[in-house]
Amino acid sequence: MIPPSLDDAVLHRSFVSVYGQHGLVGAGVLISDSLVLTCAHVVNSALGRSQFDASTPPTGEMVRLRMPHVARDQDLSAGVTPGLWRPPRAHAAHEGTVVAGLYPYFGDLAVLKLAAPPPQGAEPAPFLPERDGNEVVALWASGNTVTTVRALPRTVTGAWTVLDVTAGTVHPGFSGGPLWDRSRGAVVGIVVATHQNASGETSVMGPVYAIGVPSIEAELPALPPVQVPTARQGVQRVLAALERLLPGTEGVVRCEERLSAKLSRESAGQGADHYRLLSLALGVRRGVPALLGVVGEYLTDSGTRYDSRDAWDALVHAARTVSPDEILTTAQRRDLVGLLALCEAADPGDLVREVLPYVEAPPLVCGLVDLTDLVEGYPPPSHPLIPLLLQTVVRICLAEQSAGNCVATDLNAWVSRMVRQLNVSEAAVDQFREDLRSTPVSPRAGRAAAPRIQVELLPVPPGQRFTYQIWVCDGTGRHEVVLVQDSEVASDKVVEGVRTVLRSEVNEQAEQALVEFFVAPPWLSLDVDTWHLQGAEDDDFLLGVMRRVVLRSSGRTRDSFAGWKRRTEALASSNPLVLDQESVGPFVAQAKLEAEPDVGVVIMCCEQRDQIKVLRQCLQAGVHTVLWHRQDHDTETVKQLLDLMEGISHTELPETVRRQRIKALADPDCPAHQGRQLSLLYDGPDHRPPPLAPDAWALTQH
Repeated sequence: MIPPSLDDAVLHRSFVSVYGQHGLVGAGVLISDSLVLTCAHVVNSALGRSQFDASTPPTGEMVRLRMPHVARDQDLSAGVTPGLWRPPRAHAAHEGTVVAGLYPYFGDLAVLKLAAPPPQGAEPAPFLPERDGNEVVALWASGNTVTTVRALPRTVTGAWTVLDVTAGTVHPGFSGGPLWDRSRGAVVGIVVATHQNASGETSVMGPVYAIGVPSIEAELPALPPVQVPTARQGVQRVLAALERLLPGTEGVVRCEERLSAKLSRESAGQGADHYRLLSLALGVRRGVPALLGVVGEYLTDSGTRYDSRDAWDALVHAARTVSPDEILTTAQRRDLVGLLALCEAADPGDLVREVLPYVEAPPLVCGLVDLTDLVEGYPPPSHPLIPLLLQTVVRICLAEQSAGNCVATDLNAWVSRMVRQLNVSEAAVDQFREDLRSTPVSPRAGRAAAPRIQVELLPVPPGQRFTYQIWVCDGTGRHEVVLVQDSEVASDKVVEGVRTVLRSEVNEQAEQALVEFFVAPPWLSLDVDTWHLQGAEDDDFLLGVMRRVVLRSSGRTRDSFAGWKRRTEALASSNPLVLDQESVGPFVAQAKLEAEPDVGVVIMCCEQRDQIKVLRQCLQAGVHTVLWHRQDHDTETVKQLLDLMEGISHTELPETVRRQRIKALADPDCPAHQGRQLSLLYDGPDHRPPPLAPDAWALTQH
């Protein structure tokens, strides 16, 4: 367990404990002088309601709170703020509720309004979006640092973020509490759920699920802007530009009053000066873009003349230094989020590759809202006069227009408004749009035409029972979870689930679907291709024979992505590399892979007990495809596997392996046929993992 840090003082001054009739039920975080952010199911539990109750708690029903690090024994009371209640739900649409046993990946937020001012010493927490993958800490409902949990963000899934617990023990009661990023001194989200096994016991090492800042803002459009850490660079340059643009007291006072109203903050009135005006903008999310808008509006409305255009350009440039990740105001961002929710044709995975072609490891994005939040802070790789965010929205608009979606008209109108408000050349945007229209649309990279069944497999040690989730991915853009198994089952039940999805979700008259098992590196030796479902004699279902089945790793990291990308480009021209028993030493396989940086396909021939070690080395080096025999590892096996690959491309390997398994079954007199023990790890260029939706989960409450 890690000791408390001095940097955690701000976290402690904003931490809130939530009590129910029988004691602690969860936590929350102070986000303003009168508002507390927590989970809706925590409020329901505190009020003695069902944790999935979707109705807004009646006015007058109060929740008991305490701030344990500020005034441990002082009780506070608060009620739900009208319009700031989002119960848990299973779909992105706000309509509909969820019952126990389903998977609410959306909502579960509530904002409480304090009945009286918070205790002396309390301080609203600063917030920042999670983008750097930094380790975060979370406190249990009591706020006691002994129960601190450390976690590392894994990926975003819909509106929730998945975190792997790296230290500490997860107890019921973490829900609603802030996730604190020590390296940046800010809250990056609130805890919403944790994993439970089939017996209902909480998993000690997670994972834990959280709601990030962009999702909070998207779910609660009426939420006043949250605070952010104080900027350190560019402040003096902004002040200098403001003093040139607003030389008189009247202009400063008018701008400060207008900005206070936009940000729902108290105005300093006649006490306003340049520093207070800037401090007001620096203190909250998207405050700096709002400041630019207010100053621009004032200069236009008042007809004020300033000494040169250079003063305005200097203000804009300095503002980008102070707030590099934000160009939209809160209202502008909410308008865009509302339109993106209606988009159906634009694919965020394709878009991120189109708008960030120069990025070595394109970040994973879970939707258009997440994508636009990401690119807002990126400098444009081309068309430098047009912000990358506007370029992205133009691309989205064209995709929706091609699909006949009427939201394209409103998206175009939004772009036209932003062109004027961001001082972007309208002619440049029009030309950019026409250039995109005249460019032939190429087939989507990395998207298989045939349907793909993706099984996110979660083995339970020692690897004989499993929980799983099944996704469907096809060439029409569909990519969604269709089946979840959160209690531990044997392999035949996994096969039964796969077959159910093949029958109910996939057109079996189409080309054979590829079944992809995504598993963590320690389980890559599982023989999933031999799993089968026994029915009537003429209705047995053997995965590796009936369908092409491949293993894929859920452990691909940013560190390995550079090698993965380099080896992708050289797949067509590189020869396979053999890693035999001599390569199982701690550094031998690594050295051989580094000596062959363009090899994408590896033939592995080593003893079964050593195979995982070599597979991990291959993953870390970015190797796409590993072909191996689970039992044999002699020189004859090496020759057979090399002959098997002779004259075929890596894309033909899944079908080639399937045919070898069929040949093994057709030749029962040859028990040593290589097809009986053949395995394939296939992390090829079309690798598209499921968004890692929450595993078997339970809302954390006391």
